[in-house]
Amino acid sequence: MKKLASILSMTAMFIAMMASVAFAADDTTAAIDTGDTAWVLISAALVFIMTPGLAFFYGGMVRSKNVLSTIMHSFFIVAMISVEWVLIGYAMTFGSDIGGFIGSLDKVGLTGVGMQVMANGTIPELAFVAFQCMFAIITPALITGAFAERMKFGAFVVFILLWAILIYNPMAHWVWGGGFLAKLGALDFAGGLVIHILSGVSGLTVCILLGKRHGYGKVPMLPHHLPMTVLGATLLWFGWFGFNAGSALGANALAANAFVTTQAAAAMATVSWVACEWMHHGKPTILGAASGCVAGLVAITPAAGFVAPLPAVIIGLIGGIVCYFAVAVVKEKFGYDDSLDAFGVHGIGGTWGAVATGLWCSTEINPAGADGLFYGSADTLIAQLISIVVAYVLAIVGSYILFKVVSCFMQVRASENEEVSGIDISEHGERAYNQSIMSANTLLSSNAEAFASENFTKPVDLK
Repeated sequence: MKKLASILSMTAMFIAMMASVAFAADDTTAAIDTGDTAWVLISAALVFIMTPGLAFFYGGMVRSKNVLSTIMHSFFIVAMISVEWVLIGYAMTFGSDIGGFIGSLDKVGLTGVGMQVMANGTIPELAFVAFQCMFAIITPALITGAFAERMKFGAFVVFILLWAILIYNPMAHWVWGGGFLAKLGALDFAGGLVIHILSGVSGLTVCILLGKRHGYGKVPMLPHHLPMTVLGATLLWFGWFGFNAGSALGANALAANAFVTTQAAAAMATVSWVACEWMHHGKPTILGAASGCVAGLVAITPAAGFVAPLPAVIIGLIGGIVCYFAVAVVKEKFGYDDSLDAFGVHGIGGTWGAVATGLWCSTEINPAGADGLFYGSADTLIAQLISIVVAYVLAIVGSYILFKVVSCFMQVRASENEEVSGIDISEHGERAYNQSIMSANTLLSSNAEAFASENFTKPVDLK
């Protein structure tokens, strides 16, 4: 009996211990909102699809001999930056703040990051890790549009990895991780400062350092597949709802506001870009419409969760105009070869969006934000302007230094022969389109056809 009593008492103690553990687990997860968590995870998936969408958007705008290398940039970044984010990126960005400049390494390898609810939140921290990972992925992918068709793949890999670690992570910490710009009062709901200015200005810096593509300004360099570009723009527009509305970190009224302002700005910018193009060149184009929608999405990104729908329409209207001017006038005036207009759309659009946030932000929309100039306070606009300057300086100086460092160890620019044959063949040993053309018993490979079409302004009789 004593033995039985001892066994029963031990069993009771074990059950009590297990119950306490179970209750503790219940207490840990009690604050997790399943709806909010589901929305953030879905939003992470939406933002993920933006990078393949960007690959199609950029891929359709290059010449056929460079389409695979352009798509490879974005696709490889998805893999490389995901690993970097888990190992060190999240820790540098959202680790414990060190002097307002960088996160500590207490979360390296996601150490201590589990399924517990985030402080003052309703989602597990791992959901936030996944969501922010997609932001870290698409930001360096945006840069690739500036130097498409002329950078060697090895140099691209090293440069982008260093850029993500030494430029993106610190800037993201300064704005979103409790750094000095956040303390200054800078507002960036989903990445105007952190993503678009940083990537656009870095892209401009690299494209100037690389120099122009062989034949730029002398031979046609037209998009080879506009339907692909429109598909990419559509995927970007679709994914951007996760980009902006997901940044509310919950299925709530703020997410609904960000969703509507995103749609309103993108639609208005599409209209204003096409109108400008129509008046300037005499014809509205589908490439202009696709570019305009992306310009509007970029412009509203920092403001989506701080402004009402009507200001969003104005932000999109002006965003389409200023980005078109940057692409169609400023680039031609200064003669730099920003291949796919990363700076004209993302750098300029992000700059306008950051300024617009300081004009129209309102605590009536987001109590956690601030009132802008049109709502009685100039402080936020001043903080935005200072943050813009910081982002430009970091992007220019940081990208310049990294480019020079990488140049010391490897060849960065493809040779003239490699450019003429195409980066797809010279760097990756493959081509996108393997079909051949038969005309009057003369067999021409797709590469030869592409070369002919790119080096003659008049139709060529292939007979």
